Amino acid sequence: MRTRRLISLLLLAALALPACRQGGAGTARTPAARQLRAFPLPEIPAVYTDPEERTEYLLDHFWDRFFAGDGPCDTGAVLGVDHGEVEKQLATFATLLGRIPMPQAQDKMRRFFHQIEQKQAADTASHVYLLMDEIVSRYLYDPNSPVRDEDLYLPFVEGLAASPYTRDEARPGYEYEARMCALTPYGSVAPDFRFTDLRGRVHTLHGVRARTTLLFFSNPGCYACQEIIGQLQAVPGIGQMIAGGALAVVNVYIDEEVDKWREYAPGYPADWLCGYNADGRIREEHLYNVRAIPSLYLLDEGKHILMKDAPTERVISYLQNQQNR
Repeated sequence: MRTRRLISLLLLAALALPACRQGGAGTARTPAARQLRAFPLPEIPAVYTDPEERTEYLLDHFWDRFFAGDGPCDTGAVLGVDHGEVEKQLATFATLLGRIPMPQAQDKMRRFFHQIEQKQAADTASHVYLLMDEIVSRYLYDPNSPVRDEDLYLPFVEGLAASPYTRDEARPGYEYEARMCALTPYGSVAPDFRFTDLRGRVHTLHGVRARTTLLFFSNPGCYACQEIIGQLQAVPGIGQMIAGGALAVVNVYIDEEVDKWREYAPGYPADWLCGYNADGRIREEHLYNVRAIPSLYLLDEGKHILMKDAPTERVISYLQNQQNR
């Protein structure tokens, strides 16, 4: 379901995106003559001294001054701010959201989307809506993004699916993404399934006993999977975590070339639980939104989802923090 993303990118190219606002005399600025502005971060009042209060204020007002301004809107700038700088600030915003409880973070994403709609409503000839959609979707939902987060993206894409500013041809794609992001949300119990190991023994996800479970969807011979395996094995003390019951790594193959998996499986770490989903339920019933391989899910002792399709760096950081407790 990448059709609507392709539509957005083609529109950006086809429109050649003129400036949101024209020059003072009513004539368009040329790219060479236009002036770009720095991203206007909010100024936190001195009265806020508690770190949590300062973070809360910053998140509530992060985009206010940006959307209050005007300027060129094209493939090089958004509201007069360099496109790359807007992307950088979105990454900062997403990182800050990761410091607060997910329900609050999702509320702030809804407010962020509403600000985009308000700006588009104030200037319907601009391309703020289209540009911000492209940036946010790529950063929070693209399988290759290092800051992807389906739970943060969910309220944003729900807004896109319902907004009057969404193009009709793009709406089905947003609706599909919203349904997929709504699967296995943060805090929900991970769907149980059976997997068969190399010796033919059948296990269940919920039967795994560990304080933390790392669910790893991988394919044999997958280069990115091999990279992640190497990164995980390089985490100091991870073997002790597994041996002591603090961590279980459940490495599952969900495709159909089981013979290829059997040939490759002896090379997986010996202290991991590795198997294949023989009944195919994971894919056929969309138990998990496995959009790309590899994909990592982090679960607590009760198999509640802590992270879904998480970047490797976030998973490793979590495991290292657990070791330090």
